[in-house]
Amino acid sequence: MALFGNAHSVDPVSAQQEYGRLLGQGEQVHAAYLLIRDTILFTDRRLILVDKQGITGKKVEYHSIPYRSITHFAVETAGTFDLDAELKIWLSGNSVPIQKTFTKGVDIYEVQAILTQFVTR
Repeated sequence: MALFGNAHSVDPVSAQQEYGRLLGQGEQVHAAYLLIRDTILFTDRRLILVDKQGITGKKVEYHSIPYRSITHFAVETAGTFDLDAELKIWLSGNSVPIQKTFTKGVDIYEVQAILTQFVTR
């Protein structure tokens, strides 16, 4: 499940309001990133991938990934010629990682810190 494109950060309060119907009682969005039409939400309970499909984007698939199912992850920082950073997340029972590409405007170390905070609980 690799989604391609460049992500940029979104205000967590705005994401909380927009995707409130997806959240459990008391669940809070800590960080959010927009990936062209798709969205990545880091909540205090899980990682949510919002995958808009089709030409109009009216059909939407929501992937809910409990942090406990993440076996490991890797970040690759942007370089001189490759200006994008990457995040790879491996899930239990799946040998192919989920890959996300972030623009240089996103602090990939911040993304890594968020994952570390929730995965290592």
